[in-house]
Amino acid sequence: MNFEYIQAFKHHSSMKQFIKLLLIIVLPMQVMAQESQLSIKEIMQGPKFVGTSPSQAYWGEHGEYLYFNWNPDQNLSDSLYRVSLTDLTPQKVDWSTRRTLPGRSGVYNKDRSLKLYLKNSDVFLYDISKRTEKQITNTLARESSPVFSTDETEIYYRLADNLFAWNITTGSTMQLTDFQKKSEPKDKKQSEQDKWLEQEEMELIGILAERKEKTETRKTINDAHKPQRPKTIYINKSSVRDIHMSGDGQYITYALSTSANGTRTKVPDYVTESGYTEEKKARSKVGSPTSTMAVGIYDIVNDTIYKVQTSNLPGLDKMPEYMGDKEQKRPVYVHAPIWSPVGDKALVVVRAKDNKDRWITLLDITSGKLKTLDHQHDETWIAGPGIGWSSWDRTIGWFEDNNTIWFQSEESGYSHLYSLNVENGKKKALTNGTFEIYNPRLSKNQKHWYFEANQNHPGERQFYKMPVKGGKLTALTTKTGRSDGILSPNESKIAVLHSTANQPTELYLMDNKAGSTITKITESTTTAFKKYSWRKPEYITFKAEDGAEVYARLYQPTPTINKGPAVVFVHGAGYLQNAHKWWSSYYREYMFHNFLVDQGYTVLDIDYRGSAGYGREWRTGIYQFMGGLDLSDQVDGARLLVDSYNIDPKRIGIYGGSYGGFITLMAMFNEADVFAAGAALRSVTDWAHYNHGYTANILNIPVDDPEAYRKSSPIYYAEGLQGALLICHGMIDTNVHFQDVVRLSQRLIELGKENWELAVYPLESHGFVEPSSWTDEYSRIFKLFEENLK
Repeated sequence: MNFEYIQAFKHHSSMKQFIKLLLIIVLPMQVMAQESQLSIKEIMQGPKFVGTSPSQAYWGEHGEYLYFNWNPDQNLSDSLYRVSLTDLTPQKVDWSTRRTLPGRSGVYNKDRSLKLYLKNSDVFLYDISKRTEKQITNTLARESSPVFSTDETEIYYRLADNLFAWNITTGSTMQLTDFQKKSEPKDKKQSEQDKWLEQEEMELIGILAERKEKTETRKTINDAHKPQRPKTIYINKSSVRDIHMSGDGQYITYALSTSANGTRTKVPDYVTESGYTEEKKARSKVGSPTSTMAVGIYDIVNDTIYKVQTSNLPGLDKMPEYMGDKEQKRPVYVHAPIWSPVGDKALVVVRAKDNKDRWITLLDITSGKLKTLDHQHDETWIAGPGIGWSSWDRTIGWFEDNNTIWFQSEESGYSHLYSLNVENGKKKALTNGTFEIYNPRLSKNQKHWYFEANQNHPGERQFYKMPVKGGKLTALTTKTGRSDGILSPNESKIAVLHSTANQPTELYLMDNKAGSTITKITESTTTAFKKYSWRKPEYITFKAEDGAEVYARLYQPTPTINKGPAVVFVHGAGYLQNAHKWWSSYYREYMFHNFLVDQGYTVLDIDYRGSAGYGREWRTGIYQFMGGLDLSDQVDGARLLVDSYNIDPKRIGIYGGSYGGFITLMAMFNEADVFAAGAALRSVTDWAHYNHGYTANILNIPVDDPEAYRKSSPIYYAEGLQGALLICHGMIDTNVHFQDVVRLSQRLIELGKENWELAVYPLESHGFVEPSSWTDEYSRIFKLFEENLK
């Protein structure tokens, strides 16, 4: 018994009073020292500990079976499973059966009686009513992009760099294009002197003149009897993609992309099978030259080639606001045309290279000129659900009337659905409100929309149905969390991939009717995972310093601890959300948070400025200053912990990976009085060394906006480090290069900083894959917090 306890015994008249005092002193210490049922090694095993959820669910062509990928047996990879509507017991699909199945993805003819798809890189045609499959191609080359012609008499597909047509009736194949990756040959120019000599020779030597005449006659006859061949299109070093035929068969459109010659970085790989250091080629840095994208038109009838013209786009010559009042034509990316159902009209989406403008246009196929239908400008950058670069081709389309298009736009501040008549220009918002639309698709009869939306809460997604012209949204799913719907072929059933914050994704089945009973099909979690009572986080909001409402997940120990320690977690990816009600992609971190709470920590997980799910203003809150509002949101969260949750202000830590690691560094360097310890994982330390596609949107180009990069890069603030810092990084990271932390390490050394350490992982890239690496990393994080927050 120590001195304090002895003194208490002397000054209290009864043992009862002494025991009461002893409990007051010792009980908080016992709570702090409690042990979790979990271990870091256990939870860092990933799917081996948690189990593997079903994924990529899809319906068979006749709706009799629902297929999905699953791995309940913990094999090396997922297997294909299925259930029937009469027996919901999952059955593994054997290889012999699997080989006979039509391709999962493909395209249908208008009445959906035929389906085109690829299998082993060959083209197949499936007759749905007859349940018969016909192989169209059988080559060693890779065919791709099969589609029906507008009149459904032919099947177009791409082989190598060219478009081919297979006639459904005759079975004959015709090559429609001849793209050649070389420069167009130039006619040799003959000097006047050489022309004079040739003419003199023809006049003097009769045999030469006779031979020349015979040669020219033969050529004329041969040319007249040559089979029809496509015109050669010389594309030099460009790559051709998205080749499409117009409905009348007169025009072929194609997109050309040319890679930039920017300097690519090299990532050394020190631990290799050869025993020698090898190099991985990686991306270039922001500000490096970028690729070009253009669209060409081949007029088959007139045997001419020309390009889509973009010079008349409104606002094209207006430079971004941060560059002042300069006026000059900005470079653009031109996407492949999207043909209307009849095939006589084509949409072309154009994006400014600086991503501050998007034009949806109608193409005049005879001239290549564009008519602007919708122009969206954003002084920050164009993005949002269904609007980003990679999804533009999938989130815009035609209605069957051949005159109306649909697309998503952030015009209202949130990503919503719009329709637009290409003849009169009339535009209509089909959805509206302070929520966002995800993955919209039309019903087969085009009378309804189906999509996911976060209408009820930014962190909850349900599957909705809505009239095609807009109106009431009917929630078909209602279970708390996230529900992604997959409609059966006749749209009478819905397969649902559903998860909650504390339970991974499982597969369910229900009727396509609001209020229908939803039946669980799979059970994926392991016995070990089920032994623990996983917490459902508390969903809270708090006011940021600028008045914005911030959403967060909160985890608290029970009972709460007076002046206890806390950890703030910062999710990565920038435009991503984690304060949601479904199973997180950061599931290891979620389990680690449960472990921390068992140890007496409070954990706060914030959807800071720049996170997804909250509309345009939130998305762009980090423009020209990463580490500004997104960092102050973490500081305001820490203040909330102190003011409202009885946390000791001197015992708050912070950690995160990738973008979360970057914020952790900014916090440790700029908010030393708020965060006592931080773990920065796979962190960006200098945005001038990150990639172009992501960084240039937010910070512009370093040479044009150097101040944005200086304000946003942790390496410029390293002198502010006071608390304990742990840095962890994979040495073969091809996303955030190991060079980032090497440069920061040198900066910390030169500044004489001692309270930091660097843990390196020789065989890991950006996303760790080895359980031993995960275990080592999170054991170090826990040790950091234990030593500095308790």
